[in-house]
Amino acid sequence: MYRMLKKILMTPLVAESERDIRGSEFEVVGAAVKERAKRVFGGSIAIREVAAGSSNAEEQELTALTNAYYDVERFGVHFVASPRHADMLFVTGPVSRNMADGVRHAYEAMPTPKWVVAVGDGAIDGGIYRDSYAVYNSVGDLIPVDFKIPGDPPSPLVILKAILEMLDTIDAHRPDKA
Repeated sequence: MYRMLKKILMTPLVAESERDIRGSEFEVVGAAVKERAKRVFGGSIAIREVAAGSSNAEEQELTALTNAYYDVERFGVHFVASPRHADMLFVTGPVSRNMADGVRHAYEAMPTPKWVVAVGDGAIDGGIYRDSYAVYNSVGDLIPVDFKIPGDPPSPLVILKAILEMLDTIDAHRPDKA
């Protein structure tokens, strides 16, 4: 019994070469994110995510970033429970009328400087719910949006690449930069 279990546990679910191909670009981008986060924020970047009315697809991809396969925290990207501890606010989904106040309160609670990111097509322009009576068409209708990550939903690699681009943009526009 033990031998069978050991064999099952030791057998990779994905071929080693396929795992290397899938993971290599993520590793390279992640290392760049870690270096930029250290330079821009002095260590790591804290993100508060608000689900404002999405189908939960974007949240699943953001959650995947923190699982054992992607483990984005090793690159200095942390999701925090309070907007008071956040550098960035990720908003997912077209903002439902019921979540509008929650999004505004999260934005107002963040310390400055603060950046807002619309994650997914729904947050960017309302997606398939555009012009519905129940939603605002975009996060930008409520609060200022600094960055957008398109996709329905965007994959973990796309999100990490977008974080890298955001860090580069923030770094390039810092007032203390000579």
